[in-house]
Amino acid sequence: MITQIGKQLATQIVDTVHDVCGHDINFINKNGIIYASTNTSRIGSFHEIGKKAADTKTVIEVQDNDHYEGTSSGVNIPVTHNGYLIAVIGISGSPDEVRKFAYLAEKITRLLIREQELNAASRTLSEKRTYLVSYLLSGTGTSNGTCEFESFPDKIADLNYIHDLLDEFEINIEKKKRVLIIRMLSDHSTITISSAEEKILRMFTEHSIHLYKFQYPHEYAAIIDSSFPLKELESFCLSLSDSIQMGIGRPAELFKLSTSYDTARIALNSLTDSADHYALFDDLTLEILLGSLNEVTTAEFIAKTLSCLDEADCSLLRSYFDHEQSLSRTSEYLYLHKNTLQYKLDRIHKICGLNPRSFRDGVILYLALRLKEM
Repeated sequence: MITQIGKQLATQIVDTVHDVCGHDINFINKNGIIYASTNTSRIGSFHEIGKKAADTKTVIEVQDNDHYEGTSSGVNIPVTHNGYLIAVIGISGSPDEVRKFAYLAEKITRLLIREQELNAASRTLSEKRTYLVSYLLSGTGTSNGTCEFESFPDKIADLNYIHDLLDEFEINIEKKKRVLIIRMLSDHSTITISSAEEKILRMFTEHSIHLYKFQYPHEYAAIIDSSFPLKELESFCLSLSDSIQMGIGRPAELFKLSTSYDTARIALNSLTDSADHYALFDDLTLEILLGSLNEVTTAEFIAKTLSCLDEADCSLLRSYFDHEQSLSRTSEYLYLHKNTLQYKLDRIHKICGLNPRSFRDGVILYLALRLKEM
């Protein structure tokens, strides 16, 4: 709740109104001290009528023949909000002349107070959403919503607080959920990251997706019901196919969503081709195995299989496997003579010790290439 106007904002208000009317304007606190003024020499001085207006919460007008400490003729308006005195606005000049400007300054102040409160409420809602999503995806919760790790913030770990948030966002805890991860692409995109982000947030609103959070530097994670029409998400991805990629995890209970998050990450990482934009974990096969390997194991496997090959060799192998190890189809695709292709494949065999034309060695090389892409 806003209980005062800060010095910086008060200075902006007095300068703005001064530009309109040309009269000096003061912001006075409840103790009668001027803390913002177009007449900077008065900042820090005592304003007797300002103090009286603050105490009585009434408008006080001062005429030329009145004599008060630190006060000249003008209008002094107390600004209150939710029963609290925010400030007293004093404007110097003949009351009949400056009265309308004093009320203008009061209206501007009230509008800015309301704007500050709305911004604060929005930040609070966003923070609650982020806390709740982070809790649900972190794996710290158990099936009954309690917390397994003491290091998690107390208010988040508290079961009652978690359920209060779930009620606030109207989340049905009985229904299984899926996690989706959206990655915004900055390279070769026809729209900017900020434009893609705007479209993503609009999609969340239109489809009543209440739980989501931004993950630096260019991802959103969101939670949806398992019954959510996934075709709509796929269509959304298609509409922004050169700007985003989306991976969707398998269904899981609300307090076990870390498993859905992990599988959403595997689905997203399976999108190695720039033309691919959407992956559902349920549809994956080999990618499940590849995506489950840790970085050390992956690096060792790639080093043992592909370290002797350059990018041209790897590119040729990709085309060869994409065309199901067919010499004729691959040579036609690469505009190579079949004998030249065979020579290049034999050369790869000699360099790395694995024969891409054999089934077993071909599988090893294919897996290494997929891991390298992921």
